[in-house]
Amino acid sequence: MTESLTVTEAPVKAAKPHLPDAQVVTAVKHWTDRLFSFRVTRPQSLRFRSGEFVMIGLMGDNGKPLLRAYSIASPNWDEELEFYSIKVPDGPLTSKLQHINVGDEIILRPKPVGTLVHDALLPGKRVWFLATGTGIAPFASLMRDPETYEKYDSVIMMHTCRTADELEYGRQLVEDLKNDELIGEMVEGKLHYYPTTTREDTAHMGRITDNLTSGKVFADLGLPPMNPAEDRAMVCGSLDFNIDVKAVLEGFGLREGANSEPKEYVVEKAFVGDGI
Repeated sequence: MTESLTVTEAPVKAAKPHLPDAQVVTAVKHWTDRLFSFRVTRPQSLRFRSGEFVMIGLMGDNGKPLLRAYSIASPNWDEELEFYSIKVPDGPLTSKLQHINVGDEIILRPKPVGTLVHDALLPGKRVWFLATGTGIAPFASLMRDPETYEKYDSVIMMHTCRTADELEYGRQLVEDLKNDELIGEMVEGKLHYYPTTTREDTAHMGRITDNLTSGKVFADLGLPPMNPAEDRAMVCGSLDFNIDVKAVLEGFGLREGANSEPKEYVVEKAFVGDGI
């Protein structure tokens, strides 16, 4: 008589469902009660130009992906992807995104696009990065890209926020660049950082538009006024900010360009605003 054996299998533990186009959060830093940055794994197939953006997000309450355009703050050579975000308490996405932790997943559609790229500008002598708030994100990428310093004699980062603590992300990034093994020497003498505030007294005050039109920034940095033969500019901020800066740049004789038709300045129209 053959002895029968009873095989008992351990119950299969249900795996946590993965998000579509999932990438894993590797780091999170909260800069203020309104601002945070985070890093995620990079898809092996993702190639992008510094300054471009991708669609990222989480699953919405309706079970469908809730996505928004976010500029990639890390340079194109980085092994991970960095993002810089505002927190909106009742924002459909950021009300959830601000609570992510290391090990969590986000959705990342690996199709980078955008106009804040070197290819969209004609060759020049100086490049101006003009940003408010989290609009500094694409320039965080471009400031860490060796190509930026190979193309221009001067790189001017103008960043305006309401208070000094909101400038900290950019200030720390610029400070770290001086000791960067890859481009520290390239940055020396070329990168001019001009942070200003509008609601708190600091060393430099005022809106970017006012500091440009008054000539204050040129005097402070020892640079000549903008001219279309030598100066190039990239703009990233709120819709109102973009419109105001465009008028100022065109007052200096600069023309708006695009990937298909490079000129003297470009504007990112897909920047994530306060309603997210």
